[in-house]
Amino acid sequence: MMVPVRCFSCGRPIASEYNAFISRINLIRETENREPTTEEIQKIFDDLGIKRYCCRRMILSHVELIDDVMPFD
Repeated sequence: MMVPVRCFSCGRPIASEYNAFISRINLIRETENREPTTEEIQKIFDDLGIKRYCCRRMILSHVELIDDVMPFD
């Protein structure tokens, strides 16, 4: 549904970095017309200051379902 505000494991706030991560991923998709590589994703995380694997997991595994749920409101 919505982006978790904090990492479930360590409690670090991650919601603010989620939008920056998605915008940088979409920039690669739109400008270069391809999916980002693993190295590019790692660099984006490093640039955003997300070092812990638990926080990276929270952002990578999040699925945006709000558009699918809204018709049932």
